[in-house]
Parts: sequence; structure tokens; C-alpha cells
Amino acid sequence: MSVFHSSSILLVEDNLLDVRLTVELLREAKLANRLKVISDGSEAITSLTAALASGEALPDLVLLDLDLPGAGGRQVLETIRGTPGLGHLAVFILTSSPTQRDIVQDEKLRANGYLEKPIDLSEFIRVVTAQERFWLELVSAPLR
Repeated sequence: MSVFHSSSILLVEDNLLDVRLTVELLREAKLANRLKVISDGSEAITSLTAALASGEALPDLVLLDLDLPGAGGRQVLETIRGTPGLGHLAVFILTSSPTQRDIVQDEKLRANGYLEKPIDLSEFIRVVTAQERFWLELVSAPLR
């Protein structure tokens, strides 16, 4: 599925200002047809597992803050990666400091990447394009 043509994004972020800036960026870039915002890590886990269990569409991209109420971002990511049917989701960590960026890189959280907050439009488009290219052009479907 092309991120630029028909996409859904789950934004897991509790900072209202960061949510507003990200929503505006997505609107300006015309990247998301569907955007769901969840401000609590535990609620994000519940939402994703409920969607999986009911057969609802899963997001094409998860933008995940590390510092969340309820389950923290690390726990959300561990749940995503450890749950059959969710492990394939593209997850980008939202970081607000160089220290958090270093943690994301050093801990091997198995995220697809990270974006520094506030998110820069050109950087976001570069990351999404690279992710789309990887899945659509470089990864071959298994032979049946």
C-alpha cells in the first residue's frame, strides 16, 4: 500500500502541542487519509490488539512517543513487535532530545527509525518515502 495514496497513521503522543504540530504537518503534506491520535500507551496497545482481533484495518504507520502515561513507548513497541499480526507495522519513535535519539539507536528497540520533535516536514517526507520504497520496491514477496 502506498503511504502517499491511501494511508492511515496512528499517532501515540500525549503532548498536546506536539499532537497539534504533527496533525498540521500531516494535513499540509497530505500524507494521511486516516489519522488516529491516542495519548496513552496502554490505550494504544488496547486499540491495536482490538483492531487485530476484530479484523479492522491496522495503521500503515505508527508514530510513537517514548514518554507516555500508562504503558511507556518502549512497552508499546515491545508489544507490537511481540504480537503476531502486529510485528510488521512500521513504527517510528518520536524523540525530543539527542539523549532519547541515542537511546533509540543504542537499545535496538526494533523501531523502523526515529524522528526528532518537532517534526520537520521535509525530514518526515524523506522518512516516509524511504519506508515506502523499502516495502514496495526492495522487499520481495515470498514465493508460494
